[in-house]
Amino acid sequence: MAESENIVAETAEKIFSDLADAQTINSDKEGAWKAPLWQALTEAGLPLAWVPEDCGGSGASLAEGFSVLSAAGRFAIAVPLAETMLAGWLLAQAKISSPEGAMTPAPASPKDRIALNADGTLSGRARGVPFARDARHVAVLAHGAGGLSIALVDMTKCQIEAGLNLANDGNDTVTLSNVAPITIKPAPKGFDQTQLMLMGGVARSLQIAGSLESMLEVSVRYSNERVAFEKKISKFQAVQHNLAKLAGESAAALAAATSAADAIANSTSFNDEVFLEAVSAKIRCAEAAEKGAAIAHQVHGAIGFTIEHILHRYTLRALAWRDDFGSESYWAVELGKMVAARGADELWPLVASR
Repeated sequence: MAESENIVAETAEKIFSDLADAQTINSDKEGAWKAPLWQALTEAGLPLAWVPEDCGGSGASLAEGFSVLSAAGRFAIAVPLAETMLAGWLLAQAKISSPEGAMTPAPASPKDRIALNADGTLSGRARGVPFARDARHVAVLAHGAGGLSIALVDMTKCQIEAGLNLANDGNDTVTLSNVAPITIKPAPKGFDQTQLMLMGGVARSLQIAGSLESMLEVSVRYSNERVAFEKKISKFQAVQHNLAKLAGESAAALAAATSAADAIANSTSFNDEVFLEAVSAKIRCAEAAEKGAAIAHQVHGAIGFTIEHILHRYTLRALAWRDDFGSESYWAVELGKMVAARGADELWPLVASR
């Protein structure tokens, strides 16, 4: 990790430690913790980390931004940080300046499409858009007769159908009906919706990997505190076995997610190698979230399911993040299509090159 990346990650960790403590958030039923956290993140320039300075952002590298998302996952924060970063990145592809405040990208599903009408307005329906009701603006990738365009849209001009994911965070449906964008420009040559989905997928993979690290830490600590039959449950072989499995899932997710992030950060294009890394990370991290959450709750027993306990902050978000920007089932099919299209002789060289 480069020194600048260390500084950015440490800044994020410090902010999260000070203002996003899981137990404090759990006790705050009114959500008063969100405003101070968002203010601190904004002052540090983290929501617009991937936006160049000439477009109103911080000009951080992709690697630095990915390190922030890893930290965000470890704290399982419920503010639109990742979404604003992705929206800013999308707008920056077309050299559109990012406004202040929270944003979110649309579409957030590979199967949804927003159309650019002949009169320059936008129409379409995007499902599962995270934190749409909390965002001031939405960065839209639109399909038109002349190709793809990227637009900045005032969220108040859209119709929002409120929804919730497993963690009770906003997961909304955004409908645009002949909405005039604030700014719209052609997408760069070669850019497509798959690239947006891959960026979102890697962001979620890093967040899942971070949450799994916290699940492991919380579970190990609890097993060393909980006493049953006059000894700590960490001394029982079955518990030790489960914790070892959880550690393995956490390590696998972290390796897959960071490898995908490194591939994107060090590549000049979203080629087949990057596709393999990003899709594999989303699939593996989604599987790890399912297995890891089950183990963590098994170790905790009934107490882990109570609303007062912090464990569910990590497990529910990790499980919810599996479906954002394409589920593991969707990407498994797409990965199979890519491998089949390249031919059997190309499979091993592609895998071995990573």
